[in-house]
Amino acid sequence: MPITTFELRICDACGLRYPLPFTEHPSSTRCPACMGRTRVILSRSLVAESNHGPSDSSSVKRGYSVVMDNIRSAWNVGSILRSADGFGYSHAYMCGITPTPDNEAVKKTSLGAETSISWVYYKNAVTMVTEFKAQGYKILALEDHERSISLKNTSEQSPTNPNLLIVGNETTGVDPDLLDLCDAIYHIPMYGRKKSFNVAIAFGIAAYILK
Repeated sequence: MPITTFELRICDACGLRYPLPFTEHPSSTRCPACMGRTRVILSRSLVAESNHGPSDSSSVKRGYSVVMDNIRSAWNVGSILRSADGFGYSHAYMCGITPTPDNEAVKKTSLGAETSISWVYYKNAVTMVTEFKAQGYKILALEDHERSISLKNTSEQSPTNPNLLIVGNETTGVDPDLLDLCDAIYHIPMYGRKKSFNVAIAFGIAAYILK
């Protein structure tokens, strides 16, 4: 049964303030930090999510799909699915070792997005993308590469052809054979000491810019 109400509680012992989805289980009212007694400071109703698709159907980017190739973390996959749904992507393709929404951790992180965006699993992303390219799809990837251009400089708008946006393994990046198939490769400029973002964060940035 979906949660429709939550409470904000405060711990009388340590002062932790935290939200608690409505539940009748008495132990859940104990502070998660120190197990002290807590009290309700306010109750609120959650905004219900519609089961009838986006409020503005024109916002759905039917021309965009995401390819997740050899992503290890189920949490990252779930986060990407949620972002893909939010930006109106129409499909998601999980390839290689990428966990699918059959994994409970994926579903926990995607918060239902796995039911609103269609998905398919392929063992070999290179074979799959080769077939899509032959059908006229434009192949894009997010990777720091000698061919990549900054997302700040892209003019990608309203694609006439369907697009596949590829994101790859958290450590090794996008498969080089997939990069060879790409029509365009993008990178996100980095201004700190780290050289890359978490793959789910990176996808969200790219999905927003390429909208």
